[in-house]
Amino acid sequence: MTKLTDVLTRLCRARDVLREVHDRTLTIEEVAREAAMSPFHFIRQFNAVFGETPHQARIRSRLERARLLLARGEQSVTEICMEVGFSSHGSFSTLFARRVGVSPSQYRRRARSMVTVPGTYASQLFPGCLSLMGAAFAILEKQQAVESVRVVACESS
Repeated sequence: MTKLTDVLTRLCRARDVLREVHDRTLTIEEVAREAAMSPFHFIRQFNAVFGETPHQARIRSRLERARLLLARGEQSVTEICMEVGFSSHGSFSTLFARRVGVSPSQYRRRARSMVTVPGTYASQLFPGCLSLMGAAFAILEKQQAVESVRVVACESS
């Protein structure tokens, strides 16, 4: 393995460690040690490769997991907050709203409205023009059914 691929492999491994949910918080020194780098060099290299600092990657990963759990709707917002590694419901909600654009509760409501019954489609997933086309086709099918009934009635008489 070349030195560059070795460094990239270690950085990817460190990113995976950051993504995992841990019972305790990891220090940057522990993660840098995992990548066999000094903390300063690790932060600089991580940012250069992934476009974000290790802390930003950890927060983004936690919020992605929170979004998934909120969409499932099986736990309270407070339980999700604690499960993904935040210690304060208030700081979690504020950060979630800032990064996602809506509060965790609003996100959950929107996600639930997107859930569909099997065999149907969520209207939010379709552009308006397609929704209008569906209604237009339904009207057209009704008109064709009425026309066919008229033709049959005329042929019978």
